[in-house]
Amino acid sequence: MLNYMFFAGGLALLIKGADFLVAGSSSFARRRRVSELAIGLTIVAFGTSTPELIVSITAGLRGTPDIVIGNVVGSNIFNILVILGLSAVITPLRAQASTIWREIPFALLAAAVVSIQFNDRFFDQREAPALDRGDGLVLFGIFIVFLYYVALSMRTGVVPQAALPGEIHGAGRSSLEIVGGLMLLVLGGHFTLSGAIGMAQAWGMSDRFIGLTIVAAGTSLPELATSAVAAYRKNADIAIGNIVGSNIFNVFIVLGVPAVIFRVPFDEAANFDLLFMNVVTVILLIVMFGGRLRHTIERWEGVGMLGLYVAYTAYLIARD
Repeated sequence: MLNYMFFAGGLALLIKGADFLVAGSSSFARRRRVSELAIGLTIVAFGTSTPELIVSITAGLRGTPDIVIGNVVGSNIFNILVILGLSAVITPLRAQASTIWREIPFALLAAAVVSIQFNDRFFDQREAPALDRGDGLVLFGIFIVFLYYVALSMRTGVVPQAALPGEIHGAGRSSLEIVGGLMLLVLGGHFTLSGAIGMAQAWGMSDRFIGLTIVAAGTSLPELATSAVAAYRKNADIAIGNIVGSNIFNVFIVLGVPAVIFRVPFDEAANFDLLFMNVVTVILLIVMFGGRLRHTIERWEGVGMLGLYVAYTAYLIARD
């Protein structure tokens, strides 16, 4: 019973935290005349990915690498298919050209790089595939390049105030909303995840299944709440930038930090899930060029993405 209470209470904190975060970051973007896409790719994306980072480090220290890997892979799949799918059902999401030609391909690069790192035994004949400290440092290095790109976009991606929706709050209130929202998201993610893991263990599920589904969905709830609220408020740049930035952060930091701290063994049975993560990212890129409206995730495409996730989950249940 306590697990269900943690889960429900955590969800309530996540929803409120997402509302504060979107309001504060939108106001910050308007005051600084910085594009909301850049804010979504940084403050919002990194903040909502904090639960993934905390869970991965904790899981690694407890000796459960399947949860470390499943958390990231499952979260990235959930982010695209469920969160962007649901957000598109709420309101069609039109992406900026830079998102299509630069940010989404960068997320695809992240998925491809970590897939190669996990399977580098095919290149150097290692007997036990894993992410080690060297791999983690490589991930950090690529992430620094991404941050440099975002910094440049903040300089050149300035938009007039009138183009940014939402209210303008004072600097103090905006900061409190961002910090308070992030705190509620982390706290809500902790309670929700604790309840979800407790329920999953009571049901006798494997670590890999828990990582790819319960943990991945639980740690992605901040992204879900944030993007859904952003979509409802017609802030497509934050809704999309949050997910793309989170997926990039998940690979380079949420996997990179544990790899630097300790070796992360890899079970080759998870290669299908790695491949599916790459395929899903490619699908997102294709969706942006398909349909009646170019550069837009339409409602029917969002429904299709949700249906694909249901099929993937059914496969996981059958495999487990």
